[in-house]
Amino acid sequence: MTRLFPGVPVDDLPRVMLGEHGFSAPLTRFIGRRTELADLRRLIADHRLMTLTGPGGVGKTRLAVQLAGSVATEFDAGAWYVDLASISDPTLVPVTVARTFGLPDWPVQTDETLTRFIGDRTLLVVLDNCEHLVEACADLVTVLLRACPGLTILATSREPIRMDGELIWPTPPLSPADEAVQLFADRARLARPEFTVGEDNAGTVTQLCRGLDGIPLAVELAAARVRAMSLTEILDGLHDRFGLLSGTARTAASRHQTLRASMDWSHALLSEPEQVVFRRLAVFLGGFELDAAHAVAGDPGAPRHQILDELALLVDKSLVVADDRGHRTRYQLLETVRQYALDKLREAGDADTVWARHRDHYTRWFAAPVSFDLQAHVERAEIEIDNLRAAFTWSQEHGDHELAARLASSLQPLWLTGGRISEGLAWFGAVLAHGSVLAPAVRARVLADRVTLETLTGSLYRVEEAQEALTIARDLGDPALLAQALAAYGLTCGYSPGLAAPYFAEALELATALGDDWQLSRILSWQAFSAYAVGDPVGTLAAASRGLELADAVGDGSAARLCRWCIGLVQLLKADVTGAAELFRDVAADAGAAHDLMSSASGLMALGIALAHRGDTDDARAVAHAAIEAAADLPGFQQGAGFGALVDVELSAGDVTAAVSAAEAAVRACPLTELLATNGNPVAKTALVSGDVDGARRSADEAVAVAAGTHQIPLLSTSIRIAIAAGDTCRAQRDARDALAIAAATGAHLALPDIVECVATLTARAGNAPTAVRLLGAAAGLRTRAGQVRFRVYDADQAAQVTALRNELGNSGFQAAWDAGAELSAEETIAYTLRGRGERKRPASGWASLTPTEIEVAGLVSAGLGNKEIGTRLFISPRTVQTHLTHIYAKLGVASRVQLVQEVSRHS
Repeated sequence: MTRLFPGVPVDDLPRVMLGEHGFSAPLTRFIGRRTELADLRRLIADHRLMTLTGPGGVGKTRLAVQLAGSVATEFDAGAWYVDLASISDPTLVPVTVARTFGLPDWPVQTDETLTRFIGDRTLLVVLDNCEHLVEACADLVTVLLRACPGLTILATSREPIRMDGELIWPTPPLSPADEAVQLFADRARLARPEFTVGEDNAGTVTQLCRGLDGIPLAVELAAARVRAMSLTEILDGLHDRFGLLSGTARTAASRHQTLRASMDWSHALLSEPEQVVFRRLAVFLGGFELDAAHAVAGDPGAPRHQILDELALLVDKSLVVADDRGHRTRYQLLETVRQYALDKLREAGDADTVWARHRDHYTRWFAAPVSFDLQAHVERAEIEIDNLRAAFTWSQEHGDHELAARLASSLQPLWLTGGRISEGLAWFGAVLAHGSVLAPAVRARVLADRVTLETLTGSLYRVEEAQEALTIARDLGDPALLAQALAAYGLTCGYSPGLAAPYFAEALELATALGDDWQLSRILSWQAFSAYAVGDPVGTLAAASRGLELADAVGDGSAARLCRWCIGLVQLLKADVTGAAELFRDVAADAGAAHDLMSSASGLMALGIALAHRGDTDDARAVAHAAIEAAADLPGFQQGAGFGALVDVELSAGDVTAAVSAAEAAVRACPLTELLATNGNPVAKTALVSGDVDGARRSADEAVAVAAGTHQIPLLSTSIRIAIAAGDTCRAQRDARDALAIAAATGAHLALPDIVECVATLTARAGNAPTAVRLLGAAAGLRTRAGQVRFRVYDADQAAQVTALRNELGNSGFQAAWDAGAELSAEETIAYTLRGRGERKRPASGWASLTPTEIEVAGLVSAGLGNKEIGTRLFISPRTVQTHLTHIYAKLGVASRVQLVQEVSRHS
């Protein structure tokens, strides 16, 4: 309501009253906008005409009033407010302004009256809701600003006034995550005073505000609904937001009493051609570019500049948002605006035609052959993913399954690198449900693509699909398709040594003949992955090195990352812990920058393991958790690998409880034995350190049975420890020989120190202390040179063994043997260990076979001490005490503590 002071000279009005002219006291609190207000206060000091633009309900009026109130004292004549919303006759614009000042409303002389009244005074005038009277406002503003040097005008409009000197300031919606939530909470409390936003409902409120685009009017209308509806019901009702948000306070302007009324006001201001383009733009999801708008929303045959002109007008009228921050300008309708436009499209009766245009545009664009600028292709697909989903769904729903299949396969680079593997698999599954209608070549490509995704993420049971794709490709005689099918089949054989090689070889030959370096780099990366899966570091390194060179040349970042990751795994196997860690860190960083979730998760997982072996357990733990988080939206294999890495981290840190928890999570995420085996079999390791020797043995045997090549080395290392704990010396010796033989043949030395220490334990038990110490020294030397550490969970047993051997040999004898071993290289250590040098001094059974520590343990048992007390006395863990007792029972042929006490009594 405008307050007037007719007949009173302006100089006689109290300053405080003058500063409030036309402003009504707000009935609700002003929420947020602190940053915007600060920017606007700075800008209005330097600009005499500033227009706040934006769609209806975005908060232009409230922001303008708040701004005027904060700067009114900086103007001698204060701030004045003029609302033009109810004015339809352009000739009444100057009259309405004059009435606000309390001046006579003589239309013929109004401009002159206003300029004489304002004169040289400094004052601020807020012209609110100018969009339907833009030309009249422009005429008046031009006259006033030229004649009145102290005048500043702050306008609000859904489109700019378009005159020289105008600063156009687009009013943004409220931030959905904070300011919009604050507004919702404030207005909801007006409807239901006990309403609060807390942990139980904050997510729903944020989702609701995001769904309403942070538009204040929409948020306020939704908040009013809490009087009669739950938050979930309001959120579910957003699919019909114009029906849901249909009422507010009677004091609100009519155009703001419903969300639809606000949109109707804007729509009525459009010309007919603008209305046509506006409603056609509703089919775009997530935004669009000019070419897409021309193809979908323009008239057939119309020149490109025509749609550009219409778009520019819709941007000016705040119905389309233009973002020119990238290389190309991207346009978007806020979701609330888009839904309104979609209703108009349905009413016009041409929705099917426009949706078909939309589908055709995006399928043509992305189903075209991928250029060598693969990263650009992936980035473009990532940007357009919502439109691509819509095109895919439209094709499926309207029976064009082949077009949908081509689109799904064209996005394979995105599925592989963009963390969208699950979505890609869903698309392939959907089109294969209609596989009988697909052309053979299309079906073969879809099958090969799905097999590739499944296998790279841990599914081992797609051989039949791979075989079908291969059969079709051979029948068709299409070399490119055949190369793809061969590579997919090779991947399915990835855990079977020797089977994959001929398929990859043929695929590489075909890709080379075709001159397709992109396909060649991709196949080599998969060959490297497959070679690693069967524990072949030589094959892994050869394929990965060649693949990396090609991938870098063609710009295939995804294949390059996979190749570098495989190279890093070989480095880690060879005990180049620091070099591997640096490479994994680079892979993870590169993958993060490229939004390649699979490579990011894999890189972080491997980095966590490398850091665990280096002893950097705090960093390793953080990295392992980051790997698990990165794999949250990926298939279970990736999460299982992340938890497997965490097992190594916690074992390195000595936290058995945390390691067990991580192992359980790894099994839940990925229960396949083959995959657990390539991940070091976390179940067996944690079962052993938890004292479950039988469970550890079962798990270890299962893993060793399915593992191949170098993957057997860490599994056999664990098996050796299990055999030692169970007193099975023959099994321990056999496993040690097998593990050392593989290490000698492949140069995989990461687990070598652990194996050598286990052999040292066997050697010490056999009574050859000098050789045992020499082996311990060799293990220590290997670790020092590689920058490795022993996992702390094994430190207590090792310390006890070192103490016992030092006591047996004396300090000088112990140190001499240790130093001799420490000088041995990895190859010399393997050779020395396999020779098993040293004279046997202690029998295999009977009292004489007991080590000094075992004799001490037996004596303490005879004295009535329990395992915990014995451990405290000997500075070893209760679990280690039990292990000693297991060995003692086996050597003496007794089965209980009572029988052991009797044996001790006989030999005292």
